[in-house]
Amino acid sequence: MKPGSRAPWFLVVPGVLALAFLLAPLLALLWRAPWGSLLEIVRSPVALDALRLSMITATAATVLATLLGVPLAWLIAKAQLPATGLVRALVLVPLLIPPVVSGVALLSAFGRRGAVGGFLYDSFGIQLPFTTAGVVLAEAFVAMPFLVIAVEGGFRSLNAEFDEAAGTLGASAWTSFRRVTLPLVAPALGAGMVLCWARALGEFGATITFAGNFPGVTQTMPLAVYEALESDPSAAIALSLLLILICVVILVVLRGHFLRPLAST
Repeated sequence: MKPGSRAPWFLVVPGVLALAFLLAPLLALLWRAPWGSLLEIVRSPVALDALRLSMITATAATVLATLLGVPLAWLIAKAQLPATGLVRALVLVPLLIPPVVSGVALLSAFGRRGAVGGFLYDSFGIQLPFTTAGVVLAEAFVAMPFLVIAVEGGFRSLNAEFDEAAGTLGASAWTSFRRVTLPLVAPALGAGMVLCWARALGEFGATITFAGNFPGVTQTMPLAVYEALESDPSAAIALSLLLILICVVILVVLRGHFLRPLAST
C-alpha cells in the first residue's frame, strides 16, 4: 500500500476497536479518579512506603537480572550451551506461566523447606520467603526473561570480526567483552533493563505468593493497590494512576533511544 492511500475498512474497523479496547480502561481510571484528594492519597505513609519499596526492589531485581541474564543471553546467542533451543524455551517459561504459579515454584525452591531454601535456612539461617529479599527474588524471576530476550538479540546481531580483531591485538576475553562487545550491545542492554525494571515494578502474583504482603517489608505498589481496593477503591485508583504515570514517563523519556532495538529482536 502506498503512503497516504486509504486503508481498507476490514483493517480500520478492528484496528480502531482494538485501540478503543486498550484505552477504555485507562480512560475509565481517569474518569473515576479522586482528583480532589489525589495528592493526599499519594502522599500518605502507606503509599510512600510502597512506592519506596517498589523502586528499591525493582532496581535491585534489575541489577540481579542483569548480572545473571547478560551472560546467559551471550551463551544462548552463541549456542554455547547443550540444547540451546530448549534452554531458550525454558528462559521464556516465566513469561508464560501465571504469576501465582511462579510464586509457588519459588516457594518450592527457596522456601524454608525448599530444595535450595531448606539448605540456606538450616545451614546459615537465611530465610527468603516473606522478606524484602524475597520480593527482589520474585521480581527478578518474572522479569529476567525480558532482559535475556532483548540482549540475546543484540549479541546475535554482532559481527564476530570485532571480537576476532580485539583478540589479534592481544586483548583478553574479558577485555574484549568489556571494551568491545558490551558497548556494541548497549542499546539492546538498555532496552532489556528498562523492560525488566518496568516488569519488576508491576509484579504482583509471584510477590504476594512468595513474599507476602507486609507494609514496609514486602508491600510494593501493586500489593498496596490490591489492599486498597478492598477497603478504599478511590485510593486504589489513585495509586494505579501513579503507577501508570511512572510507566508512561519511562516510555516517553526512553522511546526511540533504548526501546528502538526491540524492533529488531
